[in-house]
Amino acid sequence: MLDHITIRTTQIEEMRQFFQDLLGLTIGYRPAFGSHGYWLYDGPNPIVHLVPASLEAASRETEAYDHIAFRLNDYEGAVEHLKRLGLELSEYKIPELGEHRIFVQTPTGLPIELCFGGYTEG
Repeated sequence: MLDHITIRTTQIEEMRQFFQDLLGLTIGYRPAFGSHGYWLYDGPNPIVHLVPASLEAASRETEAYDHIAFRLNDYEGAVEHLKRLGLELSEYKIPELGEHRIFVQTPTGLPIELCFGGYTEG
């Protein structure tokens, strides 16, 4: 079960705004770790953690996350919302799972997948 994701970024304010706009997450309590950062909440759950990174951060060329996925409701409403935000999106339909999937990118290019049930081919 996914608890949270942590994204280390040199564009922390842009990423905070992106996740707030995209998913409606809110800034919430974050322990005093001695560095700037945000915990972004979905209700009572801090699901996206943002921490600052320097341009000289250690390379992780041998391992990388490919993308992050969030399960949402209201496919049509989400498409309208993404268009209002001016985000470029690509859609993918998986009839055998009954799902629509939409991919967008964060301001730093991290792929985000939005998953929706209820798709029927027809």
